[in-house]
Amino acid sequence: MSHLGYIEKLLDGVEVEWKLLWQVTIWDKKFNAVERDKQPRVIKYHYFLAKDLKSLAIENGNVKLLTTNLSNLWTSEELAGEKVSEGEVIAIPWGGNPVVQYYKGKFLTTDNRIATSADTDLLNNKFLYYYLLSQIDLISSFYRGSGIKHPSMYDVLHISIPIPPIHIQTEIVRILDTFTELTAELTAELTARQQQYAYYRDELLTFEEGEVEWKTLGDIAENLDSKRKPISSSLREPGDIPYYGASGIVDYVKDYIFDGDYLLVSEDGANLVARSTPIAFSISGKNWVNNHAHVLKFETYAERKYVEYFLNSIDLTPYISGAAQPKLNQKNLNSIKIPNPSLEEKERIVSILDKFDALTTSLTEGLPREIELRQQQYEYYRDLLLSFPKPEVESHD
Repeated sequence: MSHLGYIEKLLDGVEVEWKLLWQVTIWDKKFNAVERDKQPRVIKYHYFLAKDLKSLAIENGNVKLLTTNLSNLWTSEELAGEKVSEGEVIAIPWGGNPVVQYYKGKFLTTDNRIATSADTDLLNNKFLYYYLLSQIDLISSFYRGSGIKHPSMYDVLHISIPIPPIHIQTEIVRILDTFTELTAELTAELTARQQQYAYYRDELLTFEEGEVEWKTLGDIAENLDSKRKPISSSLREPGDIPYYGASGIVDYVKDYIFDGDYLLVSEDGANLVARSTPIAFSISGKNWVNNHAHVLKFETYAERKYVEYFLNSIDLTPYISGAAQPKLNQKNLNSIKIPNPSLEEKERIVSILDKFDALTTSLTEGLPREIELRQQQYEYYRDLLLSFPKPEVESHD
């Protein structure tokens, strides 16, 4: 039976009662805007300052550090001491960007708003988590403020939630857990492959003294910076030609100044130091480049990709000027020393690294694409499984 057929059969004829969140959950404190009779009970936890919580982080801990963002930090029971909390909880941050977190076990928390099911025979905590996760846009709309945003807990506690029979909730959780676990496995696989890629890249691009000759980048590549032409956003004519800046495409324009295969290298910007995205990247076809990226041309594909991999693997700090506004000027770029093995060796190195690159970074193939597809599949089935018919009139009393 297909996934869709199974789900239709699972939900067929199920009667679903809708409740307001305050009716089926217990929170960590009483909220000023919420009537006292709607919160007859609270479960209090010890709250840590964010910096104090993170200072407790260790490797291989068994006590979760429940930060106000999605993190994977842990500590030990010894470090947690008497302030450790335990339970099956759902948390949203009291301040900052809205996220929904689930955890079961021992934990320490910073300033989250924490909920748990008032009756797990009526409402499965993991089902509650998945439902609130599907309502993240609605929850986000309840976060207000000019600086750090805080949620209106009155609105949060008046979210309507479907309560199908508990065995249906359990089965929905099982299905969604399966998708989540698959994505987690693929993500772990991607991390391992990225580490493997970095290892082989460093091995392939490291040469013993005297093993190969070294040349400056200015001797290897033709620099076409003089042909670049920046256009202010107000003067750009919209089109389908990519307009490149320091870190990639920033717009699409009507005309082009380059046509072919080139290597662009960031000329300025914080990313020269942070390296959160590659500072060297290949482009092909018709394009326009502004004066924030150097334009380099090579004789062959292998030479271009070889230099791209090498530049992205080394520390460029010695060639960068400016602290507040980092800059890699053309003179310093051209002076970068590049190991220059034979073309045949470059082709061998590039062939190996291309395979790793496709596996670990490609959005059209490889693990990132697989993860994206699994995430889309998970969200589709999550929305399908949690789409119960609502009553025509909902009460917010």
